[in-house]
Amino acid sequence: MEKALKKWMWIPATIVGSALFSLGFSLFLQPNALNSGGISGLAMVIVELAGVGSVGVLTILINLPLFILGAKKLGKRFFFGSMLGMLVSSVLIDAFALIPFSVPDPMIATLYGSVLCGIGVGVVFASGTSTGGSDIVIRLLQLKYRNVPIGQISMAFDAAVVVLTGIVFRDVSRALYSGLAAFIVGQALDLVVYRFDYSKVALIVTEEYARVAWAVGEQLGRGATFLDGEGSYSRKRTKVVLAVVKKRQLAELKELVMELDPAAFVIVLEAHQVLGDGFSKYSRNSL
Repeated sequence: MEKALKKWMWIPATIVGSALFSLGFSLFLQPNALNSGGISGLAMVIVELAGVGSVGVLTILINLPLFILGAKKLGKRFFFGSMLGMLVSSVLIDAFALIPFSVPDPMIATLYGSVLCGIGVGVVFASGTSTGGSDIVIRLLQLKYRNVPIGQISMAFDAAVVVLTGIVFRDVSRALYSGLAAFIVGQALDLVVYRFDYSKVALIVTEEYARVAWAVGEQLGRGATFLDGEGSYSRKRTKVVLAVVKKRQLAELKELVMELDPAAFVIVLEAHQVLGDGFSKYSRNSL
């Protein structure tokens, strides 16, 4: 039962993330003629040029060819999940626009709107889907340029829309605010997508290496690896314990090492996307 629920968790995650994105866009960015790029931002620019239409409906129309582009390469779940995200976000963008809410200060609108949009898109991406539109293109680019964080790809893609915003609205300040919004969205997106996948790598130099390695396995449930080490001054050979733990286990790791050997030398490093038993499993479609 628990496994089945986990399998379908992407559906509520996609809906919640899309709602957060729509809330940030409709209540904060759009009323101030700001956007963070993407298809919704492009739709806002087109509506301004045409003088008619709604951002939500136009977003759906622009999305259709992009869904055809991404359907084959990104799989059924991403396709149907992105269709759900696109429909939810497009409908809610127009629905939230009806709420009588105004933030006249463009800086406050930029900060709150872009953070909400970034968190929303991040939740959607983390669930393995998207809100459609530029997210599909970004996801395809991320599959090709796998070493580049998805938030950075998003920022690069959104830059053109930000420039268009300044040109169409004939307001440099709007373009600058929109550029700031695109940057914040990218940072918030990376934070949400990657924050749950950070671990800590500890390099422990101690004469009690055998006991430390055993304690890491028994108390923390994590494996340890012995590396051959030699003091550059003393020329004394020893074993260095390498252990990878979850972020929440770091304090416990330091405590058990110091209990076994108060003179131990410990180096703690940040680790991202640790693959293997007890951590993440590799998938070509992973972010």
